[in-house]
Amino acid sequence: MSLRAFTGSARGRWSAVTLFFGLLLAGELEPRELPSCKESDYHFEYTDCDVLGSRWRVAIPNKPDTCTGLPDPVKGTHCTFSCKEGEYLDMKTQECQKCAAGTYSLGTGVAFDEWDSLPAGFISHGINMDLGDMYTNCTNSTWTPKGDYIASNTDECSSALSYAVSLKQPGSVSFQYFYPDTNIFFEFYVQNDQCQSTDFQSRLMKSSESDWDSHYVQLNSGNNVLFWRTTGFSLSNNAPKPVLLKNIAISGVAYTSECFHCKPGTYSAEPGAARCAPCPANTYSNKGATACQDCDKEKYSGIGSGTCQQRPPCTANDYFYTHTPCDSAGQTQLMYKWIEPKFCSETAEGAVKLPASGEKQTCPPCNPGFFSSNSSVCKPCSNGSYSNGTECSKCPVGTEPVVGFEYKWWNRMPSNMRSSVYSREYSDSQRSTGWEVAGEYIYTTPGDLDSDYMMLTLTVPGYSLAYSVEKNNERAEFSKITFVFETKCTADCRLYFMAGLNERNNAVVESWSGTNGKQSYSYLIKNNFTVSFTWSFQRTEAFTTERQYSSDFAKIYSIHITNVIDGVASECRQCALDSSHKDSACVPCPSGHYMLKGTGMCKSCLPNTFIRPEQPLGEEACIPCGPNTSSNKARSSCVSDCTLAVQYKGETLRYNFSPLANVTHFESSPRFTSKGLRYIHQFSVGLCGTEGRALASCVDNVTDTTKEVNGYVCQSIIMPSEVRGQSVVSSQPFTIGSTLIGVTTESTLDHISSSENSFPADSYLPDVIFYYRARETTQACKNGRSTSIRLRCDPTVTAMDQLTAPSKCSEGTCDGCSFHFLWRSQHACPLCSERNYKEIVSACTEGIQRTTYVWQQPLRCTGGVPLPAPRISACVTLAFWLKFGASIGTLAAVLLIAISCYFWKRTRKLEYKYSKLMMNAGEKECDLPAADSCAIMEGEDAEDDLIYLTKKSFFTKIKSFSRERTSDGFDSVPLKSSSGMEMEMN
Repeated sequence: MSLRAFTGSARGRWSAVTLFFGLLLAGELEPRELPSCKESDYHFEYTDCDVLGSRWRVAIPNKPDTCTGLPDPVKGTHCTFSCKEGEYLDMKTQECQKCAAGTYSLGTGVAFDEWDSLPAGFISHGINMDLGDMYTNCTNSTWTPKGDYIASNTDECSSALSYAVSLKQPGSVSFQYFYPDTNIFFEFYVQNDQCQSTDFQSRLMKSSESDWDSHYVQLNSGNNVLFWRTTGFSLSNNAPKPVLLKNIAISGVAYTSECFHCKPGTYSAEPGAARCAPCPANTYSNKGATACQDCDKEKYSGIGSGTCQQRPPCTANDYFYTHTPCDSAGQTQLMYKWIEPKFCSETAEGAVKLPASGEKQTCPPCNPGFFSSNSSVCKPCSNGSYSNGTECSKCPVGTEPVVGFEYKWWNRMPSNMRSSVYSREYSDSQRSTGWEVAGEYIYTTPGDLDSDYMMLTLTVPGYSLAYSVEKNNERAEFSKITFVFETKCTADCRLYFMAGLNERNNAVVESWSGTNGKQSYSYLIKNNFTVSFTWSFQRTEAFTTERQYSSDFAKIYSIHITNVIDGVASECRQCALDSSHKDSACVPCPSGHYMLKGTGMCKSCLPNTFIRPEQPLGEEACIPCGPNTSSNKARSSCVSDCTLAVQYKGETLRYNFSPLANVTHFESSPRFTSKGLRYIHQFSVGLCGTEGRALASCVDNVTDTTKEVNGYVCQSIIMPSEVRGQSVVSSQPFTIGSTLIGVTTESTLDHISSSENSFPADSYLPDVIFYYRARETTQACKNGRSTSIRLRCDPTVTAMDQLTAPSKCSEGTCDGCSFHFLWRSQHACPLCSERNYKEIVSACTEGIQRTTYVWQQPLRCTGGVPLPAPRISACVTLAFWLKFGASIGTLAAVLLIAISCYFWKRTRKLEYKYSKLMMNAGEKECDLPAADSCAIMEGEDAEDDLIYLTKKSFFTKIKSFSRERTSDGFDSVPLKSSSGMEMEMN
C-alpha cells in the first residue's frame, strides 16, 4: 500500500525551531568536533503560520548530533501559497517544480487509491447499538480494505470510516462509491472544528445499481472530520451487498514537498502528471513506471494489473454465438466469437477450438409494426398503419392503431435498446456487449468476471393514450410492459428488472434468483417519468478472476410495451367516431359511456358503474360498483361517501364513518431480524371518501431519492431512529389496496374473504367490512394483493387508530398477499335513533310532572339522533283525585240504592201474583187448578200498576211498606173486587 498524500506538511513546526536552538545550546555546553552537514543530512520544514500568515523555513537534521553548520532559518512562502497539480514545492529554492515521469502530485491535495491496508489517518470502528432491550456488540463491524477499494460492513451494525484533515484554505473532497443495495443505510457527512455537521438530508447517498457514482463536497478551511457511515439490515436470510469506496481525493491541505510514485499497474509517461493512468489489458507495470510492458504471449492480465498470469486452456465458456444482419436473400449467418478480452490459450493442452462460423439460416420475420425493406432491414410502419411483421396496411375507417413496441424476433438489437457490461472491480472494461441477439431470443454472453453485471436497457420517449381513451387525472395506468424470460444457473445468479427516469437512476422493481422456467411478468407504468427499463444479470456475487459459471444465462423471449409515443402498431382497434367531422376522426367516448361494437357509437353505461382502464368496447366494459359504493365523476373507479345503511334483524342500521376517513397510521408488533435488529411494519389507511379525499401515503427515505406510493392502504418498513441517528427511517413501501371493491357485512366479496374466526365477535351488532384490491403483481402474488378492514362497534374506544391484525398473523397477513385488519372504534357503531333511548316520567309534585330521556344501556350507537330535551307538564295531585273519587262513590251508592228499590218493587209484584194463585186454589181444597204460568201475563202488570197508582196515595204506600205480616206468615194484600171496592185479604 502506498499513500498518495502529502507527507511533508510542517511536521516540526515550532518544535523544529526548539530542536534547532537546542542543538546549538548543547554544542556550547559540550563542545566537540562534528562534521559539517551535507544536504543529505537534513531536510527543510516550515514553522507554523503566525497571525499574519507568515512562516519560516528551517533545516531539520535527519539524525540529531551527527553534523554541524545547518543552514540558517529564512523567511518562507506565505501560508496561502500552493503548487498546481502535477507539481511539488522544492524546499531548497521554495519554488514549484514539475513531477518527474512515473510520479504524480495533486498539488494542494491528498489522494487515496490503494487499499491493501487502511491508510494512515483513517479510522474504522463499529458503533454498539442499544435498541431498547436489545444490545448488539458491533466491535468487529468495520470497513475492510480490498486492494483497489474498501468495503463496508454487511451485518446489522453501524460502522464508520473517518478521516481528519486540516485545510489551510477552502478545499473539497471527492470520492467514488458503489451503493447497490438499499438494505444498507449509507451516509456521508463532515464535522468541522465547531462540531457543526452536514445537514441531515444532504447526508443520504443515492443508490447506484449499475455503475460507480462520484460524490463531491466543498470543505471550509480549518479542521474537518470526514465520516462514511453504513448500517446494514436485512429482512431476509440474504446478507446485503456492501458499499464500496475508492479514489478518495482531498484538496485544500498544506503544500506537498514531494511527488509520489505510480502504483503497480499504473504509469505516467510525461512530467507534471496529476494522476497515473492504468495499464491496458495484457500489459503490466511496476511501481513508478513510465510505461506499461506487454505480457508474454502465453500470459495475460486485466486492466490496471501489476503482474501477468498464465493463460488457461480455452473452453466452450470462452466464446459465444451471434447472428449477422439479414442479407438481401433473407439469410443470416451464425457467427462464433471469442469473449474479449481473450484470456484463454488455444494452443494449451486440452484447449477447444472456436467453432466454424458462416452457417446460413433463414432470417426471422420483422417484429410486429415493422416491415421488411429489400429483405435485409426492418423499418417501422408509418403513422396510422399496422403490420404483423411482413407488410404495412392502413387502419380501416373507424379504427385506430394500437401503438407500442413488441419485440419477439431478435435478428439485430433494436435501435432503442442498448447492451453493456458493468464490472465493479474496474469501470473501464473493454467489454461493451452483455446481451446478444439469437433469433428467437436475446441472451447474456459470458462476462470477463462471473461477478459482472450484464446490462440490457430499453428507453422510450414517453407515453400517449389512444384517441379513444379518455384522459382524466384519476387514471391509474399510462402503460404496461410485459416480458417473457428464462434463467438457468448453477450458482447464486440473479436477474434484476429495474425502471426509472434513466439508466443511472433506475430502481429495482423485481428480481429472480436461481433457475427460473420460462415465464411472463408485467409491470404497470403509472407516470410519464418512467421511461427507462433495465434488465441486469449477475452470475454470482462472489468476486473471482476465474470464469466458473460462464454457462449460466438469462434469456428474454419477448418484450411488449404499450401506448409509447412514436410507437408502431401490430393491430387496429375500433374507436368512437365524431359525427360532426367529415373525416370521422376518432374521439373518446364521454365519461360513463362505452363503444358499441361494429358501429363506433357511444352508449351510456348503467348508473353506478365504472369503465375498465382498457379501451371501453362493448357493454362488458361497464363494471358494476360493489355494494354500498358509487362511481366517481370520471367513472373511472368506485368510491364510498363513508355512509351506509344495513338491514339487520328487521331493523335499519345507519352508519357514518366520516370521523375515520382521515389518513390513519398504525403499526404492527415489533419484529426482529436474524441478527436481532428491531423493525416494524407501518400501515397507512385512507378508509373512504369521494373526489378530493386524502390518500394514504408510504415513502422510502433510505437514499436521497425519495420513493412514494399512494392508495387506500399501503405498507412500509420502519426502522428505529437509532439506526441512522436522526428521524424515522422508512423503506420498501408498496400498496396493498388501490381500488375499493365494496362495503358490506358479508365475509366474502369478489373472491376476497375476511374470516370471522380471525377476529372473534363479542357484539350482537354486525361488523362492517371494507374490501380493497391492488393490481400490482409479484412473484408471490400472481393476482395482486388484497385487503379487508373489519369495522367493529366498541363505544369504549375513543382513539382513532385502534387497528389490530389477526393473532395468528401479527403482520396482518399470513401469505404476503391477503391482508386483514380489525378496527375497533365508537365511530364504527350505527347512528343513534329513537329506538336507542327511553323516557322516564316523574311523580306529580305540586301540579308539575317532569319527563326525562336516557340512553338504553349498553349503548351501541354514536351520533345520529340526539336525546330529546327534558319536558315539564302540568298534572293533578292526589287530594283532588280523592275528592273526585269520594263524589263518584257517593253518586254510585245513590244509584245502587235506587236500583235496589226498583228490583224490590218488582219482587213484591211477583209475590202478589203468587198469593192470587194460592187464593184461587183454596176454593177447591183438593182440586187445585193447573196454573198455566207463574209469569205475569200480558196486560196483568199494567192492571196491577193501575191499582197501586190510582188507589193509593204516597203516604198510603209508605204505610203499606211498613205493614207487618199476619200470624200465618203472610202479608196483608189489598184486593180489588169486581165492583171496584178495595178489600184486604189476610
